[in-house]
Amino acid sequence: MTRTTPSRPIDVEGLFPELAAYRGTTTRLHPRPGSPQASDSSVGGPMLWPADEPWPACGEAHGRGQGRRPVDIHRYRQVLATAWARNQAAGPTEEERELLKELHREHRIPGASETDPLPMVGLAQLYRRDVPDLPAGPGGCDLLQVFWCPFNAHGPGRYDLSLHLFWRRSSEVGKVLTPQPQPLVVGSDGFVPEPCVLHPEQVVIYPFAGLLPEDLCVRIDAWDEAQEEEAEQSRDENAAEPIGYQYDLSIPPGWRVGGFASWHTTDPYPMDCQTCRTPMRLLLTIDSSEWDGGSGSWKPLEDRDLPTYRCATPTGVTVGRFGELNVFACPTDPDHPHRWSIQ
Repeated sequence: MTRTTPSRPIDVEGLFPELAAYRGTTTRLHPRPGSPQASDSSVGGPMLWPADEPWPACGEAHGRGQGRRPVDIHRYRQVLATAWARNQAAGPTEEERELLKELHREHRIPGASETDPLPMVGLAQLYRRDVPDLPAGPGGCDLLQVFWCPFNAHGPGRYDLSLHLFWRRSSEVGKVLTPQPQPLVVGSDGFVPEPCVLHPEQVVIYPFAGLLPEDLCVRIDAWDEAQEEEAEQSRDENAAEPIGYQYDLSIPPGWRVGGFASWHTTDPYPMDCQTCRTPMRLLLTIDSSEWDGGSGSWKPLEDRDLPTYRCATPTGVTVGRFGELNVFACPTDPDHPHRWSIQ
């Protein structure tokens, strides 16, 4: 099934004609639970990974011997989804609650060393044929594969992510590795994606207001404030949420490729390539939610009758404190190291 983004509630270029010069596109991936194959673009599906090539592993020294088992995480989500689908009011039965409690338990791996090779989690793979805004990889590569370490234990503060991107030519992959390695335990369930098929859709997008010319940004901010004041003055509990540039008219939430990054948590800061100093471009956004109460206008038409708790978090992935991870790539040379920001 396709996914269709509703028309924007207001013609933003009609309000601010100058925005036409900054119009761009992004491809919303619309991941939904399914059974993808290695030949498909997916989140959390099997990777088109050569059988004769070592699976990505984290070799950095950090704790990896205690956490939740991926198989338990998947089962936990299935039990909970079945319970809520059966009866929203009652929720899980007493027997299911006991099972959920057991499935949520952490496990310890005896004898685990801080430097044991730790299989990375296959987060997503994207074929260029499926995603209009996915750029070509180095040397004509047409497949982007994304992995991460399932522990927040990296960097100087030992709380950072470790994300790895691989480009390859899909036509050159022969026998595919199966079964594919997975860690025995993970640091949190948000590192483990549910297998999802994708429904790519290209939509129009506009930059984060703080990156627009100052006079235009000031006018947009003033318009946003006027919208909020008007909503407060109405004092109508049933009134719809006020429309805002950031959450309704510029940048959609959810997993997507290309376009502009949102900087709603931090002030914008330069994302220049650390190899050649070229300004980098947004490659991929990994989001904890496809929409929420503040951006419900982006909910696809096909999902409009479904409750948020059932369909807004299809991948099970959580970034930081339920935020989004924006991954940037060098437009001059895709082989240059990527950078990322959590918002």
